[in-house]
Amino acid sequence: MPKLDLDAIPQTNATGYPPEFAGPVQGRWYRRLAPASGITDFGYSHVTLEPGAWSAQRHWHQGEDEFVVMLSGEAVLVDDGGETIMRPGDVAAFPKNDGNGHVLQNRGDTPCVYIAVGKPSVTDCHYPDIDMHLPAGQGFRRKDGSGF
Repeated sequence: MPKLDLDAIPQTNATGYPPEFAGPVQGRWYRRLAPASGITDFGYSHVTLEPGAWSAQRHWHQGEDEFVVMLSGEAVLVDDGGETIMRPGDVAAFPKNDGNGHVLQNRGDTPCVYIAVGKPSVTDCHYPDIDMHLPAGQGFRRKDGSGF
C-alpha cells in the first residue's frame, strides 16, 4: 500500500556533527521515508523540530538540490538573504551549488513539522558560519582540513 504508516518508521535525533556543533539539532527528530517506501532516486524525511531546535547548522551543498514543505507549526528560514517565516503549506527550494547557506529554526513554543527532500550527494557540503566542512567521502573536517 502506498500510504506510509509514520508510526511504524523509526524516528531518531541522531547527528554526525562533532559534539561542539551538535547542540542546536538535539531537538530535531526525523524519519527517513525513502528506505521505508522503496524510493531510491531521491531521499525524503518527515522532520519535527521541537521548540528551540534547528534543522541543521546553516549549510549549502555543491551537488544536492533540496526543498522543504512545511506541514504544521512555524519555523524561521535563515539564509544569506535574511530571515523568512515558514508556515504550513510554504515551500522553500535550495538549488545545488548556489552558495546560499540555509537552516530552519523553530523559535516558537510548539513543534513544527516539515518534509525535506533531497538526493544525498557525493560532493562537498559547506557551513559558512562555523569552522566545519564536509568534503565528499571524508567525514566532517575543520575548514583548514584538520579533523575533529
